[in-house]
Amino acid sequence: MDVDGLVALAATCLLGEGAGDAELSVSLVGEEEIADLHLRYMGEEGPTDVLSFPLDERDEEGVRILGDVVIAPAVAARNNEADPAGEVRLLLVHGILHLLGHDHEREDERAAMWAIQERYTGVRVP
Repeated sequence: MDVDGLVALAATCLLGEGAGDAELSVSLVGEEEIADLHLRYMGEEGPTDVLSFPLDERDEEGVRILGDVVIAPAVAARNNEADPAGEVRLLLVHGILHLLGHDHEREDERAAMWAIQERYTGVRVP
């Protein structure tokens, strides 16, 4: 796993989306842990690929804390067997965009979010 590359991608995404002064937490976890989080916080059984937990608070020094992005690389690998690293990059940006308030419930929101993801990752989502 290219951790340095993921850190750089997160920084690029935050800067590009006007949140360069913000911090976030990113965790890479196993399927059992993400399944537990998925059930506990979303009420859905089974593992998922990424979860975002927005916080959007300021710490005691005034630094904006966006929240947490949790990614399950094993699930990501199954999502895109041809490019599992690309899938993790996509999920990282996807999670960050959720922390920044983007959503994909409506078709117009989805198209906009997918375009932003592709711009940062080069990974196209059908």
